[in-house]
Amino acid sequence: MKMSCKLSAMTLSLVGLCAFANAALAQNPEPALDAAVQDGARKVMQAYAVPGLVIAVSVNGKQHFYNFGVASKATKEPMSPDTLFEVGSISKVFTATLATYAQAKGQLSLNDTVAKYEPELEGTPFGKITLTHLATHTAGGFPLQLPDSVQNQSQLMSYFKDWKPVYPTGTQRSYANPSIGMLGQIAAKSMNMPFTQAMEQQLFPALGLQSTYLTVPADKMGVYAQGYNKQDEPVRLNPGVLGNEAYGVKTTARDLIHFTELSLGQGDASPTIRQALADTRVGYYRIGPVIQDLIWEQYAYPVELKSLLVGNSDKMAYENNGAIALNPPLVPQQAVWINKTGSTNGFGGYAVMVPSEQKSIVILANKNYPNSARVELAYEILKALN
Repeated sequence: MKMSCKLSAMTLSLVGLCAFANAALAQNPEPALDAAVQDGARKVMQAYAVPGLVIAVSVNGKQHFYNFGVASKATKEPMSPDTLFEVGSISKVFTATLATYAQAKGQLSLNDTVAKYEPELEGTPFGKITLTHLATHTAGGFPLQLPDSVQNQSQLMSYFKDWKPVYPTGTQRSYANPSIGMLGQIAAKSMNMPFTQAMEQQLFPALGLQSTYLTVPADKMGVYAQGYNKQDEPVRLNPGVLGNEAYGVKTTARDLIHFTELSLGQGDASPTIRQALADTRVGYYRIGPVIQDLIWEQYAYPVELKSLLVGNSDKMAYENNGAIALNPPLVPQQAVWINKTGSTNGFGGYAVMVPSEQKSIVILANKNYPNSARVELAYEILKALN
């Protein structure tokens, strides 16, 4: 029997009804988990006027899906595990995985410099940076976004030719789209294909992802959620240069929870994919409570909520933060909380993994709301599981 639940207005009572009805679709949820998800989702949706939310929880490979609200306020289409969301900077994890996948196939090394793959940058400060620095936000200081004047590949190369480091490489973490964007471009170049093709025809199929895209096909537009900005206006992503590489992925809760399970060592995957996923979980720098992996961020587990809030704060995202290199790098750990947030103007997402407990959580919404609320919701869900 198919159950649906629609919101005609953002009222607490109706959101609660939606939560209750759709939670019944979860696969044998533990009562504490069920209660934590319903209560947490209800609070988030009411506090931030979120039209729709999908939460996926995996425990030892057993998946639970909870669907709240609507994918579109215009059509009243209910959320489902197969609704497509923009995941913003969670896309960076896939870009890093493309690089480690190419490395596992012998097509590049993260120890290589940029200039090896972009010869026109030979002799420039940017050309001397290693791919590892691009994937750990430690290249030497980039703005979060490219300047508006960069509109094509030629202008992009001119920008990187003129770039000068603000800090010595490897000493500061500067969260930025330009550096991870170039990692994606270089990884695809090492595979002799454009970035979109490398992701959609190589990496996503190798990961077993069924509904993950950079360009949403016409026949999937019907399940592509409508995003809403802070003024509750409908918006969708229109990526600029390096946008696909840095924040352009659209995926479902079903695919994203599957991706976390593979990252935890579950499911079926080739040895090459296993190696690629493991390599993204190597720790390279310590920044306060955070260990910076390849895009993934991790914390010693158990972890206090206040540490997670510091690590996922605006200060960490928008300011330079001192980084201490780990020498040697930290091999993938089990007793850690691993996470990544992601946002576009109309969407907000969060992915969490705890390897030692074989648990993961995915939270996807069609509105951008504060990272702190996402972290607190995931934290309460994990507490309920424990």
